[in-house]
Order: sequence, then structure tokens, then C-alpha cells
Amino acid sequence: MKSSELPSAVNKLALSRLISEVENETSAGKTALDECFPRSGKAHLIGVTGAPGTGKSSLVNRLAQLIRRQGEQTVAIVAIDPSSPFTGGAILGDRVRMRDLSGDPGVFIRSMASRGELGGLARTTAGVVQLLDAAGYDLILIETVGAGQSEVDIARLAHTTIVVESPGMGDDIQAIKAGILEIADILVVNKADRPGIENTERALRANLDLGYSHRVNGKAGHGGYTEEKGVESEDWVPPVIKTIATEESGFPELIKAIADHRDYLHKTGLLAQRERERLMDEFEHLLRHTLVQNWKAQASTEQVSQVMDAVFSRKRSPASAVEELTRPSN
Repeated sequence: MKSSELPSAVNKLALSRLISEVENETSAGKTALDECFPRSGKAHLIGVTGAPGTGKSSLVNRLAQLIRRQGEQTVAIVAIDPSSPFTGGAILGDRVRMRDLSGDPGVFIRSMASRGELGGLARTTAGVVQLLDAAGYDLILIETVGAGQSEVDIARLAHTTIVVESPGMGDDIQAIKAGILEIADILVVNKADRPGIENTERALRANLDLGYSHRVNGKAGHGGYTEEKGVESEDWVPPVIKTIATEESGFPELIKAIADHRDYLHKTGLLAQRERERLMDEFEHLLRHTLVQNWKAQASTEQVSQVMDAVFSRKRSPASAVEELTRPSN
């Protein structure tokens, strides 16, 4: 969708309301997803993840500004905020941080609460992204909660995953831990004007030399990764890009790296493969959720209470309780 085809304010309002239906998992939201699905599959999904304090929101804000400045692509931003484990509420403050984009008709910003989900995303994030894709946005930036090493679900959703690090976040050995860096297609060292940038960059490049970021064909580990060592010449080697969001430093290189990675995915056929894996992962996620909800709706409250009383008194294990409660009735 080009600038001449931007959605009107009325359409944006309708889209916002539709997203709320999807987030609340209403029947109207489910119907909308069913009807919009054939129109999706055209946007490039870009995940932005990393530890809290690395400047993900500032980076996403500046990246969207510069992409829009080129005037060719529209951008949607989905920012996931953590929910309180006590009240269930979330601040949803990314739209405040990104107020510089609020007047651009080619940008749509949506904050979502994680609602207790682990892995950096909300359960309905994939559905929201699907709606934005069907609405015609060219690039969809998905900013995760910022939970740390376990935040790898974004690799299953995004076509291109950007992992953001910054100097001064602790021991440099943190930068080479397995988990979060294994999902990176592009590595960004933000706040590159801070002391310690050389050490952080060196640690990240050491990680690449060890081959941890070797993403290949086939589904292995999480998100299609393998532990084979070494990087062949035709494989994508994640670039390490230094940025300073407040000064726009490094962002032309980052935008080029995103475009180069998308071209690489098209050229190798990995884009279609990642899309198949993404849809399979979404299907399995929804299947698990639906099965649990259906079981809860059909389960006998009295039977569940009796079995759980036995678990609480240590007379039986949780595994045996699940086996009994899910056993087909004669």
C-alpha cells in the first residue's frame, strides 16, 4: 500500500475497534480474522526484541520515522507491554514514547498487554498482526516485552528478527549466552555513544564466530534453528550494527540490512518456509488453547475438586491427576 492509498481516519478507528475485538477474543474478532485471512500474507514482519533498557522503543520510533521519510512504505507498530501479575493492568506507554509518529497517516501504532503470557508476546499478537497485514500495511514492527533470554516467540512470528543490545548492561558474557541471540537475523548495539561499546560489539561478533546464529532450512530447536557449527558462504550472517536513536546514527545501515535480509529470504525460498512454520506454530498455539478451554467447559467441577484435593494432600501427582481428568469417559 502506497502513500496515496493510506487508510482514512474512519478506517483506522474501525481497525482499532476490530483489534480490540481480537484482543478480547470475541466472536466478532474471530469472524474478522476468518474473513481477513485471505487478504493477509503480504506484509514484512519485523520483530524487535532485547533486554529491558536497551532502547527498543526509541529504536522502533526512529526506524519508523526514517522509513516513512522515504515515503514509499507504510508502517504498523505493535508494542507489547508487560501486565501486572497482581492487577492484570498494563501501562501501554509506547504510544506516548512514539508521539512523533502520531501525525503520520502512514503509521498505525497499537500497544498490547501481554496478559500474563510468557515469551515476550501476547496470545493474540499473531491475530492483531494478521489484521494489520490484511489492512495493507507494508511493514509491521513488533516490539516485544523485553523479558530477556526466554523471549524467543518473536522468531516464530517475524520474518526478520532484530535483537537489540546496549553497552553497560552487565557482564559482557551476557551477550554470548544461548537463547535470545540465537534468534537474531540482525544484531543492533543501541546507545553506541556509551562507554563499553567496543566490548559489547566484540562479544557479539565472537558469538557469530561460534556459529550460534546459524539459521537454516528445516525446523530445529525453536523457530527453525540448528546447533550445527560454522556458517557457509551462501548463508545469512547477521550483521552487527551500531545505532544511536537520538542522533539517527546507524539507521540507514539498519534499514538496508532489513531490505537485504528480506531479499535473501525471497532468493533462498526461506520466506515461504518461515511463513509456513509461522502458520503451523499459530495453529498449534490456538489448538492447545482451544482444547484447554473446551476441557474446562466440559469438566465436572466436583471431579476436578476431588482430584485436586488428592494432589494438594500429596496422595497423587499432578501428572496422574491430568491423566485421570482427561481420560475418555465410557
